[in-house]
Amino acid sequence: MITFTREQWQAAVYGFFGEHTTTAARTKAIEAALRTSAGRVLRDELGRWVIQVLPAEKVVPEIYAAWRPLVRDSMLFMVSRLSAARLAPKLVEQFELPPETPPEDRLLRLIAKVPGLQKIGQVLARNRHLHPSLRKALSKLENGICDVDPGEVRAMIFEELGPRVETYAVEIEPTMFSEASVSAVVRFTWLNPDTGRRERGVFKALKPFVPSCFREDMALLQQLSAFLASKHPEYGRALPETLTNIRHLLEHEVQYPREQAVLAEASRVYGSLSGVRVPRLIHPLCTAKVTALSEEEGVKVTGAFTREPAWRRRRVAEQLIETLVAVPLFAREEKAIFHADPHAGNLLYNEQTGELVVLDWALTERLTREQRRHVAILALMIGLRDSAGVCAEIEALSLGEVRRDGALVDFVRGYVMRFIDELPLSQLPGSMDAMRLLDRLALEGVRFPAALLMFRKVLFTLDGILHEIGAPNVHMDLVIARHMATRWMRSWWSFGSPLHLMDWVAVQSSAVLFGARLWVQWAQAALAAR
Repeated sequence: MITFTREQWQAAVYGFFGEHTTTAARTKAIEAALRTSAGRVLRDELGRWVIQVLPAEKVVPEIYAAWRPLVRDSMLFMVSRLSAARLAPKLVEQFELPPETPPEDRLLRLIAKVPGLQKIGQVLARNRHLHPSLRKALSKLENGICDVDPGEVRAMIFEELGPRVETYAVEIEPTMFSEASVSAVVRFTWLNPDTGRRERGVFKALKPFVPSCFREDMALLQQLSAFLASKHPEYGRALPETLTNIRHLLEHEVQYPREQAVLAEASRVYGSLSGVRVPRLIHPLCTAKVTALSEEEGVKVTGAFTREPAWRRRRVAEQLIETLVAVPLFAREEKAIFHADPHAGNLLYNEQTGELVVLDWALTERLTREQRRHVAILALMIGLRDSAGVCAEIEALSLGEVRRDGALVDFVRGYVMRFIDELPLSQLPGSMDAMRLLDRLALEGVRFPAALLMFRKVLFTLDGILHEIGAPNVHMDLVIARHMATRWMRSWWSFGSPLHLMDWVAVQSSAVLFGARLWVQWAQAALAAR
């Protein structure tokens, strides 16, 4: 394949534009060309140009070098499939950017107004293994999105509320408070008839352009899933299944009535928990496209107590673990709800009250009691370095798929033994190691429930936040154990532990042999070092 330099591509594109010298005229010319019979060829050529100015080598760090071909193919796929009306302005913008524009900035501009890709970028932003410059750029997707006109948002809210604007004396601020991938947030005040006072709140409104763009994005993600599965079979079923799961969860982003119901449930779950706040719904001002909430005060959790003693940041870290992990793990409900998108932009901290505020409940999932039970035992068995116990829990979490396939049983057993042998002897393994094991097995093609994969993502995201707030040494399992003990002592008769009595017996039996397993692993490591 012949490749061209950026200068050669510039000359070619300038030739194509001809007399078109303004951005609007260039965009119109590109869009018209993309709609012609030769549009497919043009898409392919322009896609290759985008890959040259935004190479995978600059976007994907060396630690993930094996994924660069997949990233490159994914970018080409999106350029070749995005509608002409959305693709044309992006191509012109990339062309007009200065040559010295950093790749990470180019990437952010390329995925602007593409909600599906923005949401994936938010998930990646908390992966602490990414290059710092890329992480910094992607973190802008948490609070730095700016792709909608405030006037359009205000007009849409007024249209949705209708006569309620006058009934409740609603006054909306003219400026935008914040933006997310599919939502815009504006402040307002209203007259609460229950109290007779004006109160402050925020409207979370669906961006006007989202409905049409979002449908296209979801279709593209589904097509991309099938494309990657056929072109990169070496990644097994994990990658397309992950994209499919993300697509299904992202669809919840535009289902405002669902989020409103989830917010009401989350308020009940966390209402009695000290140090945690969930925004309060303002029911009279909610519609299918607008959610009205109480305005909450606080700073982004990663910016809390930056100049205070380390123990304050450790306390914040412990609150995060308790709220996002321990509470759903030990919930009394049969199907426990958990926040599936806990990036730092959705977490505020009120330094005056010491409260953690959890925002944006659009993306949630549920774990059954049995799933939570097996996750808890898996973490304990990993800590005890019990490969047989670990394999048993993986078989249970895979919904019996491993058990039904003899070859897969042998593969999992060998993989688990190698994984445990690689764990440092000086380290106490736990929940994060259990999630890493599930992650690796998923990449090898072992299937797990979608909710479990999302819970795994939550822990990885949380791990990145703990490092950013300067509390990487806070041991997640110790915080969870303390939460469990405290809850049990306060109300042992209604404690929601998913573990059965026989589970504790099995753990105790395994613990008896822990010393012997540790000695064998140490001896094997010593022999290998000779």
